[in-house]
Formats: sequence, C-alpha cells, structure tokens
Amino acid sequence: IKVKFTNTGHLLGSAAATIEIDEFGTVTRIGYTGDIGRDNNYLLRAPDAFPQCDYLIVESTYGDRLHQNKQLSEDELLRIIKHTCVEKKGKLIIPSFAIGRTQEIVYILNNFYNEGKLPIIPIYVDSPLAVNATNIFRMHLDLFNKDVAEVLEHDDDPFGFGTLKYITNVNHSKALNQRKEPCIIISASGMMEAGRVKHHIANNIDNPNNSILAIGYCAPMTLGARILSGEKEISIHGMPHKVNAEIFSIDAFSGHADYQEMEKYLRCQNPEKVKKLFIVHGDYEAQVPYSKVLEKAGVVLPKEEYFWEEGEYELDASGNWNPYFAWGYVFEIDSVNSTSGACTAIFDNATDYAAKGPGKWTTQLLLAPVAGEEGVYD
Repeated sequence: IKVKFTNTGHLLGSAAATIEIDEFGTVTRIGYTGDIGRDNNYLLRAPDAFPQCDYLIVESTYGDRLHQNKQLSEDELLRIIKHTCVEKKGKLIIPSFAIGRTQEIVYILNNFYNEGKLPIIPIYVDSPLAVNATNIFRMHLDLFNKDVAEVLEHDDDPFGFGTLKYITNVNHSKALNQRKEPCIIISASGMMEAGRVKHHIANNIDNPNNSILAIGYCAPMTLGARILSGEKEISIHGMPHKVNAEIFSIDAFSGHADYQEMEKYLRCQNPEKVKKLFIVHGDYEAQVPYSKVLEKAGVVLPKEEYFWEEGEYELDASGNWNPYFAWGYVFEIDSVNSTSGACTAIFDNATDYAAKGPGKWTTQLLLAPVAGEEGVYD
C-alpha cells in the first residue's frame, strides 16, 4: 500500500490522499480529495492535480452555490466595518475558524491598514488556537502564493499591524465585553457553536449598534446557522438572547471551493477510468445539484449499476417483491434481445401490482438504483 498526498489549497498543509493498493499485481487507486481549496485563495497556492484514480471520494460543501467576487467581498467587508464601528459606533463580532479563516481575514485587514482604508479602531484576535496557528503561518511564508510574496516585499509581517492585538489570556478576553468603544473582535469558532466567540455573541447580540459577520460555512442546527436563518431569539449557555444586532454573511472568505472551482479541480481525472465516484462532506441539498454539475461537465461520471437476477419471486398483497431489494427498484423484463442486450422494462413493483396481482412469478428481473420510466434500456 502506498499513499501520496497532493496540495488542495484549503489550509496550510491540507492535502488530497491517493491510496494505491497492489494486490498480487492488480493495482487499485482510491482518491479522497478532503476539503478542496479555492483557485484564488488569499494566502495559499491553488490546488494541484492529483494522480488518476479508480475510485474517487469528493467533498461537496458548496456544491450548490458560487462564491462572490473577491473584490466585491472585500468592499462589502470594509463597508460593514465602517457601518458598524464608525456610523453606529458599535462592535463587530467576526466568528472565524482559528486555522485558515482567521489568518485570511487578518491578512485582508492588514492590506486595508497598509492602504489607509481601515478605520483607526482596536482589532482583537481572541483565540489561543488562532494565535498559535498564526505563529505557524509566519514560519511557512514560503508556502504562500504570489500575492503574499508581493506584500512581503514591503511588509515583513502580513499578520500584524498597528491596531491589531492577539489575546490568549482568559481575563483579557472577558474584559473585551466590558469595553464600550467601537472595535472588531475575531474569535473562534466559525460556526459559533463553541469557544470564546459564544461569550462575545451572548454579550453583544442584543445591542442594535453591534453587528455579527459570518465568514464561513455554518452546518445546519449550529448556533451560527440559527442566527443566519433570521431567528429573533437564540439560546446561549441556556440563557435566551434577543437578536437585535445586525447579521451579515460573506461566504467568499470560506476556504472551500464553490461548485465551479471543485469541478475545475476534478478535470485532472479521466472520467472513463473512474469506476465509481462518492460525493460526501456536504448537505444532501448541495450534493444533488453538484452531482448534476459533474455529469453535465463530463468531468467524472458515476457509473449506473444494473444487474440481472433470474428465479422465482413472489409479489405479495402489498405489491412488494419477495425477496425484497431494499437498495433499488425492480423491473420485470418482457423481452431481451440476445444480440444487442436491449430490453423493454414494462412495469415496476409500485405501478404494476393492480394489473398483475399477488402470486409467484418466474421471471428475469432488472435491479436498478433509481426508478426508471417505461422504455428501452441498454
């Protein structure tokens, strides 16, 4: 067994895994993309092509959406900062994943600062993990993209500037909630489900002068998802809180590729050589449209699975075949062309019962993973 890791550009060190299994001279390759990064990540290089696979497992987090243009997203971020901290004189809470997203947002704010666009207000990164992760990022500046390299020509620290302060001490973190002046607090976790950010949200969400800005994916049923859905009251640590703060979302800062970027990434695979594709790591509502994107693009096509069974089957009084094939639908075959293999499917167990009635039938059956319409199947 051999394993090869290939850069996916999602996080510092993230990689797709290609597993090569040699069984007595027969080689099978299984690929797992893991989280797929973006073509134009603010910090990291674009994902690299990975070896051809026989079986492929792919993520689908943003299989149903496209990210906003980067420049528009930056303009929106700056607008929200000025609106909240200058016009309303409130606090802007930015829940952020400690690794990857926090460094990206700090990098963007650093550029704003260097360009003279950023209002002079205190900015806090309140997450011990984010602080440690940022130090690791500083140790590997050689792994970043050309845009970061250009910044480094005139700024030796893209993760630090005059109004930015990193906080690890828990008492200093608590003290932020006693401050009344405008500020920006970047804190984990990104889905608002754990970490110090929950305390910051609890202490600030009832004030209409404040804002909460989500910058990444929030899984269903998380606190972040509930806030983004428009709930007027939420519970944090068992205590109810009115949602009076303004709620914003910019998903372009997510580390996950959108469906176009994922489809482009998978073009390194020859679809004729991929025997099976598995779409994982995404909501079902995202997986279904993403599968159609891949099919339409002809990038990687999952093969339909049909197989034949011949024998005696019983159609019971409920219209079900016995033995029951739980994984698919059953079709009886009226005739089979021995030359072409084409056949006519004339009924399934759901529609034919009224005509056929209960009883035992010796027949040839076609089992399919999806329901089919009456017609010719090859």
